[in-house]
Amino acid sequence: MIELTVAAVDCPTPETITSETSVRDAASTLRDPATPALPVCDDGSVVGIVTESDIVALLAETDTIPSVQAIMSTPVTTVAPAAALLEAAELMREAGVKHLPVVDDDLYLGLLSAETLAPYLSRRSLDIEWTDDPLELASAENGGLTASD
Repeated sequence: MIELTVAAVDCPTPETITSETSVRDAASTLRDPATPALPVCDDGSVVGIVTESDIVALLAETDTIPSVQAIMSTPVTTVAPAAALLEAAELMREAGVKHLPVVDDDLYLGLLSAETLAPYLSRRSLDIEWTDDPLELASAENGGLTASD
C-alpha cells in the first residue's frame, strides 16, 4: 500500500485572521460553511486557531466580546506537508482536534481537517475525542479571559 502524504491531498486554504481580529469578525467569517476553522497568523506564522466551539464557549461564559487572542487555542498542533496521512490522523487524535494547519518552515499552507482525511483512512484512524475545555474564565484579578490548550 502506498502511503500518502499531507501534500498529496487537497487541503483548503481558508482565510486567516490575526490575534487582534475581533471575535465578532471571526464569527462572521466562520458562518461560511466552507470555513471550518480560522488559523490565527501573526507575521506569517500560525499562533493559534479559532473554531465555532471557541466562540460558543465564549458566549456561554461571558458577555464580553474580546479579540481573538483571548479565545484562540494555542499552542497549535500543526502538520508538515511531508507527513503521512496516518501520522496526521494520529496528531489529531492525540491533540483532540479536528483541524491541523499545514505548515512548512513556519509558513501557513492550508488546513487539513478530519473531513478531508476521511476518504483516505479508516473510521478507526479518525476517532477523535475532545477532552479539553476551550475557554477558561480567570478571575478579574488575573486579567479576565484566558485561552486553554
